[in-house]
Amino acid sequence: MTLRLLLADDDALLRAGVTVVLSQQPDVEVVGEVADGLAAVEACQRLAPDVVLMDVRMPGIDGIEATRRIVAVGSPAKVLVLTTFRNDDYVWEALRAGASGFLLKRASPERLVEAVRTVAAGDSLVDPAVTRALIGRFVAGATPSVPSGPVDGLTERETQVWRLIADGLSNDEIAHALGIAASTAKTHVKHVLAKTGARDRAQAVVLAYRRGVAVPQAGSGPV
Repeated sequence: MTLRLLLADDDALLRAGVTVVLSQQPDVEVVGEVADGLAAVEACQRLAPDVVLMDVRMPGIDGIEATRRIVAVGSPAKVLVLTTFRNDDYVWEALRAGASGFLLKRASPERLVEAVRTVAAGDSLVDPAVTRALIGRFVAGATPSVPSGPVDGLTERETQVWRLIADGLSNDEIAHALGIAASTAKTHVKHVLAKTGARDRAQAVVLAYRRGVAVPQAGSGPV
């Protein structure tokens, strides 16, 4: 199956480089390139990509608002946000908007390809070290109306899996941690997403911390 990718970034040189890298992959097709947020929203509706590689700072509307609009219309596209992370405060709002992950602009070509495939498969792309800083920032501004505590209907095992998702573990790592088969871990993850109402793993991470199911570690604030 070929993954359809839309690239949204106002840096023409970066777009060219990313397109070259991804076009060399037999399972990835770059179906469009745009240079601003409004064009990204329009192109997403017109081209139906599987993944949108979205810059944060762009003319018109920024990548966060573009992501919010893409999610609001029910698009199945996964948004992978491009960021410098340590220098870009706007990235902290991206999860609220519905982004499925983050990729540093200095990432290697191999990491870029892996990131696109990971997000397209429904997994979030948030490194454990990044997760702790991200959640510390996000929780500080969490909406007070969100209830706290576990979600009704989750089994004890599913709650364990939810905490491990919040730690940034992959399905294979969850399976190893709990001593279960990878297929079983994958099933538990699907149940967690369904029962919590999370759009993907990234939102499951956010919800785990907002509900108090997972707790930020000491010293894990933003850097």
